[in-house]
Amino acid sequence: MTDSPDADLLAAFWAYEQALAANDLAGLDHWFLDTPGTLRAEGDTVLVGHTAVADFRRGRGGAPARVVERVHVVRPAPSVAVVTAETRRQDGARGLQTQVWQHAGTGWRIAAAHVSAVSAPVPDDRPDPAVWRVAGPLVASTGQGPLAHVRTAVKDLFAVAGQRVGAGNPGWLAEARTEETHADAVRRLLDAGAELTGIAQTDELAFSLAGTNAHYGTPVNPAAPGRITGGSSSGPAAAVARGWADLGLATDTAGSIRVPASYCGLYGWRPTHGATPAGGLLALAPSFDTAGLLARDPVLLRTAAEVLLRAQDAPAPITALVVDEDLVSLAGPEVRSSFEAACRALVLRTGLPLARTSTGAAERLQVWLAAFRTVQAAEAWEQHGAWITRHPGALAPDVAARFGNGRRVTAAERSEAEQILADARKALDAALPPGTALLLPATSGPALLADAPSEEVEAVRATTLRLTCLASLAGLPSVVAPLLRVRSLPVGLCALGARGTDRALLDLTAETRSPTHA
Repeated sequence: MTDSPDADLLAAFWAYEQALAANDLAGLDHWFLDTPGTLRAEGDTVLVGHTAVADFRRGRGGAPARVVERVHVVRPAPSVAVVTAETRRQDGARGLQTQVWQHAGTGWRIAAAHVSAVSAPVPDDRPDPAVWRVAGPLVASTGQGPLAHVRTAVKDLFAVAGQRVGAGNPGWLAEARTEETHADAVRRLLDAGAELTGIAQTDELAFSLAGTNAHYGTPVNPAAPGRITGGSSSGPAAAVARGWADLGLATDTAGSIRVPASYCGLYGWRPTHGATPAGGLLALAPSFDTAGLLARDPVLLRTAAEVLLRAQDAPAPITALVVDEDLVSLAGPEVRSSFEAACRALVLRTGLPLARTSTGAAERLQVWLAAFRTVQAAEAWEQHGAWITRHPGALAPDVAARFGNGRRVTAAERSEAEQILADARKALDAALPPGTALLLPATSGPALLADAPSEEVEAVRATTLRLTCLASLAGLPSVVAPLLRVRSLPVGLCALGARGTDRALLDLTAETRSPTHA
């Protein structure tokens, strides 16, 4: 980071990484300390001495491509540093590289290094009815266009011609009419060559962040076995994470794309409000609803987003990164530690400056969040209150309680909350000029255990909403990348930008996929 006391050390580390990427043998020799005691260890092999390490490099002939996702630094002494890099190879295998750097007369050099790798997980292909309401393929690919043969899971809120919208509730499904045409977003993806692989489950009427549907079950999360996927886009997220689909068409009102992306180790995009088509989409809270995407690959995410995005002025690229310390403090300590390491790696990869500042959002967040929840609940009751009234007991108790909160909102309370949100949007617009990306953890922690008590689920929902509500209440675009780890569990890094800068954020995120070599 540009203002880091470790700037010279990190510059040396990144120069070493670039030498690895190019298989620059002279450069690799340069960065290893030229002494008989220099060490390099991997598996059960230890190389001792600069000459032995250099001979190994020459005999190997290059190494597998990898992405450096996080960089940790510990300084046990002024002239000694321990740098641990967490890496991901193209086959999904994760690894660690720990180096002891020593500041010699000519600058920082590696005195010892240890490399390890963990095999990529074997996918579980057993059927999971909690993922699909209707399994397909339902519409074959045309074989033409930028999304030709891309398998797409569609959240069960979008109209699909010849099918009904189930909205995560069997009572709703029973009364739903068969759709005559595709939702606009579905049609755009199909016109671009996508295959409609199936209709994926959602939390009831999309009013949850857990992904634990009382009627259809909890999808398996392959990135965090035994833990929830997150909701309400639980079905598309699970389908993409398990390799049953390449792309998930989903919705995000208060975090329903960003939370599953964080919990399932996926890339997720919540667009600028109104930037993608909403025709044929079952609404929850129209002032905040957006149609976005989930994917395992950020380049595919960017390609598919281009298909959905309405015409926008060409945005300025992201030229500056910002971290708000008060916002980051809302996440747990392990998340904060991994976040710092991920930011460090992102700065090294992109070369962008990172500033630490206070947007003032954290001080007003409780008021903003309360206003957001008031308006969201009121709009949700406005959309579905009549049906809920006619079907007592049709919803799970926690979902019913959220709709009940909306029923009790008075006109005066809603008007006051809407004014607070209008002021919040102005404040965030001023704090995030085009070209700036605010970095923050996508969720307060990793996915909860699937059998976590309801009180814990609700508590985590409340803490995570503090992070996700900023983009929601202001209608701002955000992209989640799977760059944090808490123990073995994924957590997303979220980049939040000015309205209309979707393409710039997607371009920034795509850079996290470009490999170096080890």
